[in-house]
Amino acid sequence: MDLVRKRICVTGGAGFLGSFVVEELQRRGCKDVFIPRRAEYDLTTAAGVDRMFADARPEVLFHLAAVVGGIGANKENPGSFFYQNAMMGIQLIEQARLNRVQKTVVVGTICAYPKFAPIPFREETLWDGYPEETNAPYGIAKKALLVQCQAYRQQYGMNAIYLLPVNLYGPRDNFDLQSSHVIPALIRKCIEAKERGDRELVCWGDGSPTREFLYAPDAARAVVLAAQRYDGEEPVNLGSGREISIKELSETIARLCGFTGKIAWDTSKPNGQPRRQLDVSRAKRSFGFEASTPFEEGLRETIDWFKADVLKSAIA
Repeated sequence: MDLVRKRICVTGGAGFLGSFVVEELQRRGCKDVFIPRRAEYDLTTAAGVDRMFADARPEVLFHLAAVVGGIGANKENPGSFFYQNAMMGIQLIEQARLNRVQKTVVVGTICAYPKFAPIPFREETLWDGYPEETNAPYGIAKKALLVQCQAYRQQYGMNAIYLLPVNLYGPRDNFDLQSSHVIPALIRKCIEAKERGDRELVCWGDGSPTREFLYAPDAARAVVLAAQRYDGEEPVNLGSGREISIKELSETIARLCGFTGKIAWDTSKPNGQPRRQLDVSRAKRSFGFEASTPFEEGLRETIDWFKADVLKSAIA
């Protein structure tokens, strides 16, 4: 699909991943890109979704908007995370059908995979068990949208694709310790601990779980490539293919931030899913995506952005 002359709508386009997707679209020559703002369009309501479609008149829809957070936020808000993510997605996909949108790109979540899915996670195992309990409501709400996309393709011939990005990180991430994911949380904790002169930094769990991370600009490139080149019904993993333990991640971020104290583990806190690593061969085969940013390079960019943007804004 040639996106350049299309009217495009990106829900969540002002957010973390969405802002990079918008930049990637613009870099490729797309000029008619509509970004609905939460203050004007409440996408959990039918009225908000209807108004967005009336104003944007999209030919291509990217659905990236989501209510997200780390383990703590998921444990505290399972009902609202389920409701808001399900309502947004279900109504948006239905209106995309009714408005004859030419292509709909839905971004799901790695949290949809079963808690004990075999490593590496392959798309074929998505339904082989229940997700990790702390984020199951969020993961199931997003996974329901895959079913909707496939059902609408079968019944209505709708061209809707579904992507499964692994944990993202990068500049513009959420660094609020009450709701952030692991990388921004560790960066903030390490930098603030260093500034205070702390000798110890406490992290959740025991450090044994593993995760895979994808640099947000790389993920944005993958999303746009999929919109251009992929029209299949099967979900597609987006990742780097590199697995790292939370212990090693913590030590790496501490080193890059200049924190030299001890890292202690609070084992009364949950670990989350034991392991996460994706099989990323389908993305390479289907639309030529491979992650290109080395992990430590991406971490340095994220740390530099936090220091320049978040810390300076707090001082100001």
